[in-house]
Amino acid sequence: MASSVAPPASPSSRSHGNAAGAGSSSTAMMLPGPPGRGNGGCIDLSPTGLLAHGAGSSVVVSDPRSMQLLCVLPMPSSSLASFVTAVRWAPPATPSLDDDDDDRRPLRLAAGDRHGRIAVWDARARAVLHWLNLDEARSVAPGSGGGVQDLCWVHHGSGWLLASIHGPSLLCIWETSNTPRVLWMFDAAPEYLSCLRRDPFDARHLCAIGLRGFLLSAFPRQDSDISLQEHRVNCGAGDVADLQKLEKEISAPAPAPALAAFPLFASRMCFSPLWRHILFVTFPRELIVFDLSYSTALSVTPLPRGFGKFSDVMADPDLDMLYCTHIDGKLSIWRRKEGEQVHLLCAVEELMPSIGTVVPSPAVLAATIWQSESIFRNIDKQCQDLAQTYSFMTDTNSDQNACNGTMTYLTSISEDGKIWSWLLKSDKSSHPNKANLGRPSHSNAATANTSSNRPDFTIKINLMGQLHLLSSTVTTLAVPSPSLLATVARGGNNPAPAVPLVALGTQNGTIEVVDVVADAVSVSFSVHSSTVRGLRWLGNSRLVSFSYNQVSDKTGGYNNKLVITCLRSGLNRSFRVLQKPERAPIRALRASSSGRYLLILFRDAPVEVWAMTKNPMMLRSLALPFTVLEWTLPAAPRPGQNASSKQSSTSKERSIEASGAENSDETCESFAFALVNGALGVFEVHGRRIRDFRPKWPSSSFASSDGLVTAMAYRLPHVVMGDRSGNIRWWDVTTGLSSSFSTHREGIRRIKFSPVVHGDRSRGRIAVLFYDNTFSIFDLDSPDPLANALLQPQSPGTLVLELDWLSTRTTKDEPLMLCIAGADSSFRLIEVNIDTKGSSISKPVATKERFRPMPFCLPVLFPTAHALALRMILQLGVKPSWFECNNNDKLAGDSFKVTPAFGDLRSYMIETTLPPIGDVVVAELLLKVLEPYRKEGCILDDGRARLYSAIVNKGACARFAFAAAIFGDFQEALFWLQLPQALHHFLDKSTSRSREKISQSSLHPDSEQGSTFNRITSRERSVSGKFTKNAANCGQLSSMAFKQEQLWFNANERIPWHDKLDGEEALQKRVHELVSLGNLEAAVSLLLSTPPEGSNFYPNALRAVVLSSAVSQSLHELAVKVVAANMVRTDKSLSGTHLLCAVGRYQEACSQLQDAGCWNDAATLAASHLQGSDYARVLQRWADYVLRGEHNMWRALILYVAAGALPEALDTLRKNQRPDIAAMFLLACHETYSQILSESEAEDDTSRLALTPEQTEKLRFPSKNVADEDLIAVSEVFGQYQQKLVHLCMDVEPTAD
Repeated sequence: MASSVAPPASPSSRSHGNAAGAGSSSTAMMLPGPPGRGNGGCIDLSPTGLLAHGAGSSVVVSDPRSMQLLCVLPMPSSSLASFVTAVRWAPPATPSLDDDDDDRRPLRLAAGDRHGRIAVWDARARAVLHWLNLDEARSVAPGSGGGVQDLCWVHHGSGWLLASIHGPSLLCIWETSNTPRVLWMFDAAPEYLSCLRRDPFDARHLCAIGLRGFLLSAFPRQDSDISLQEHRVNCGAGDVADLQKLEKEISAPAPAPALAAFPLFASRMCFSPLWRHILFVTFPRELIVFDLSYSTALSVTPLPRGFGKFSDVMADPDLDMLYCTHIDGKLSIWRRKEGEQVHLLCAVEELMPSIGTVVPSPAVLAATIWQSESIFRNIDKQCQDLAQTYSFMTDTNSDQNACNGTMTYLTSISEDGKIWSWLLKSDKSSHPNKANLGRPSHSNAATANTSSNRPDFTIKINLMGQLHLLSSTVTTLAVPSPSLLATVARGGNNPAPAVPLVALGTQNGTIEVVDVVADAVSVSFSVHSSTVRGLRWLGNSRLVSFSYNQVSDKTGGYNNKLVITCLRSGLNRSFRVLQKPERAPIRALRASSSGRYLLILFRDAPVEVWAMTKNPMMLRSLALPFTVLEWTLPAAPRPGQNASSKQSSTSKERSIEASGAENSDETCESFAFALVNGALGVFEVHGRRIRDFRPKWPSSSFASSDGLVTAMAYRLPHVVMGDRSGNIRWWDVTTGLSSSFSTHREGIRRIKFSPVVHGDRSRGRIAVLFYDNTFSIFDLDSPDPLANALLQPQSPGTLVLELDWLSTRTTKDEPLMLCIAGADSSFRLIEVNIDTKGSSISKPVATKERFRPMPFCLPVLFPTAHALALRMILQLGVKPSWFECNNNDKLAGDSFKVTPAFGDLRSYMIETTLPPIGDVVVAELLLKVLEPYRKEGCILDDGRARLYSAIVNKGACARFAFAAAIFGDFQEALFWLQLPQALHHFLDKSTSRSREKISQSSLHPDSEQGSTFNRITSRERSVSGKFTKNAANCGQLSSMAFKQEQLWFNANERIPWHDKLDGEEALQKRVHELVSLGNLEAAVSLLLSTPPEGSNFYPNALRAVVLSSAVSQSLHELAVKVVAANMVRTDKSLSGTHLLCAVGRYQEACSQLQDAGCWNDAATLAASHLQGSDYARVLQRWADYVLRGEHNMWRALILYVAAGALPEALDTLRKNQRPDIAAMFLLACHETYSQILSESEAEDDTSRLALTPEQTEKLRFPSKNVADEDLIAVSEVFGQYQQKLVHLCMDVEPTAD
């Protein structure tokens, strides 16, 4: 794979940190610490399939399909690190060639923390676009606003706004453009707001739920104001009692959000993706279905016995199923009972396997389902049988297999740092009495399915993958730096090379071995039962670690545990095992570079010297008051020396020359030490003998005044020391020369020499860790080390626990790599570039290639121009063989850096009968641009490539939908899937209009008015018998419904949900639903059920009489119209439209409903009673509102097409500056229109005519109101767009993560 260097965020200075002095740095790799309860279970999956979750003070972005870590976004802070408590991906922006606009960046991610700050990240560039700070906006003290509880993006006329919950009860809406600001605030005190969600049917609508059941519904309006509605979801008595008890025991400060004040009490909700205005709400002990239109609960399901409390709820995007997580790690699956909004428990699964996990099992913190897989499933389903896309419901038995074989993907995170990928698959069971779904009408739907309480299918869960990150807080780290004395497999004559591995000791006793090239945890060993307090490498294949625990009995003392871990075999072997506790615990371990010797330092006790042979043995105990001891590092090559010979053949000679010892055996190693009184010394270890090295001592003034040396580093011939006053001194053991300077900082805890290779100008570069957990880098070979210091260069505010250099550098041009264990439980590899000339600008260096077991197939990570190029190639159609790449395609080195030789790429494009549009040469140029990505295999993974090969020849709309779904544009993908049906609907109505006029002219003029009841009741019976539950099985496509059958069925399915509701307001809404559906008999029965003592008895009786005695007389019509108009102005229940329906004035009733803002009710009424142009007028006016009111262009386009308003659809695309979509729209209409014409010509052989070549190349557009000049103009503008795209692609270097 290519380097992880990301494109710049913008020309402005958006950087991660500032470097002082001569050099610069950047984070080359970072592994986050594990998530915890303090993160509040924040998790979100982007439409493009990227997972983001909070872990400590960082946001972790990963790919759940390939189970690989993409990047880690730390939240920088000037003070202590703060927990990330909320993450939310921004909806995909409109693709544009202009990448400078922040709102159009493809991967925007909002993250909030406990300090109340919100960062809007560009995840592709790894840079913060904007900071949103409520305390600064309100000019109050930092932290007084409280932490961030939840985030949600909501649509507005000017773009996407960000809603946030701050503290316990403050709801804010932010503008996140180039000038971010707070637009609106609402304080819901004394409520505790817990959760924010956006309505999938209307992106302007959001809801917030509180812990006590307070529900807030908000609509941002065009005038920068908010329309609010308050509701109440009644939670159970048990939840209320638990919350009251927790409030008395609350220990968090006052402005703390709900997740901090009540970490184990959660209230969550989600919108139903299938039914408008339906909310699913969970409290710890209840699952509630809430209807926003009625402001009441439709069902309340208590927590089943034996289950842990509810922690979250998720709705399946295609099926009427719910997935609930529980605090005990279980996942419960619920299915809706037919005819009601009551959910039955189908299955229970464990999200934490009992095999292979520690005891007690780690907690499951959060889970989310993959919404992105649903759209690809719909694309595959639509293309399997093209005949079914024309006839909406053909097989009434197909619903019995609706759930059979359905797959849902789910991702969970656990507190041990693991990310789990699950596959839920439903299989049909062999129950003899299967539920007859959807057959009965609304009159008997509630009672006809009495035997459906038992689910007729089973659900199986399979673990598909696991991503292992750091399992616990990092306490120590160790980096291998073997000398030539270390040999492979502890024997033989081959020197041990430096390996790109770092070992991390953790708080829970595990040792994590990190592969810094792959940016992943390579292996994890469970070694100790308590905190790993020290860790060292023995060569490059063994680790030695220690832990201790204090004995609690009367004797006291400590149990010290020393373990050797073999990386090759995975075996752990204890040594120095004692039967009784010791007086002092182990303070530290020091291993020699060869791994042959080990120093064990005790607290206030002698130091033991061990020979680490196959059976370790103690050589000697040194009873001296040591403060620090350090082994010598491998000798550094001298600057300017000829480097033509190999390092392996010359390092021994250099080591001997530098040591100055008479006896220079290669098995001899030495260590330097400092005593409590400030005395220094060097000992040599040769075999089993330990002797004084007797170096040349520095002058007497070299001794420190305060004495205590706290840190030391030893690389022949230099010994560097740091004391508790912040002074650094170094001395040459061969010449006796010495020097010192003061850092003017706190005491020094650790000093590490940087690796040196041939050609380096400096051998004295050191990293210094101070007691205040900050670090600096000094060059001791410079005239003034303090003036040229590289101060803490990366992540200001990140406290450092341990640091060391990575010894994998081979040439002087490679940057230095510094390993850091942060106080935020993270591990970071920082790339430090030192400018040898001393200027503050460092020259660019070539970053090493990152190894990945499989490439990232995420086109959204491509540069914008290249992503748009791939989008266009997928739309035009490319052969599946283009995605195939083998080892021969892999270039020597990096495909992104070597210019490949291109052949003829035109043969990769599919052959199509569509007329050419735009510039035909552009496709080949774009394929050349994408060739490096193809050879790297990072365009589509195998599953996506198989799906594309299955649909590439199934029509242009299928390809357009696939291209949109790849980049997360679900609304556009649904538009392309529904476009053929919308064109069929429009063309069928237009061709049959003349026949309807002829048939209607032969009827008696009064026949329609005289048979109102007969027509309505017969229509209801026919519709209820014809339309089955298949309409609801279209899943996400229901949001794009336009057919009369679909609209009627969705409204009819809701009728039995409200049968048990009481109250005058509920009665009025139920009457309105029944009249809209044409069921006047049920409406009259409901009106007559009003009690005589009720205040609305007479108005309801009047409407019942009028509805039951509707007669088609002109005088009666006029009177009813006048009464209806007066009632509309005075009655909020819109009773006047019911009187219009009684006399057959459905068109006027629909207009009045639309004037009142009841757009869905108007569409339902029109679907029940209107045909032809009358129905089309209702659809077109609805489309105008959806476009200008809801700002949903794709939903408006499908309504325009269904209404036959194709010119308006083209005009909408032109005004929104979408030349590519306009061109694809013409091709899709041409293809569908040509298929319809060919089918009609096949039925009538006499009308079949041969088309000329000119006619085949001409676009066929099914509208007479669009001139040929307009179609040519669309093609020309698209050609200009293609040319600009090609120029931009040529100017951008191909990069991928």
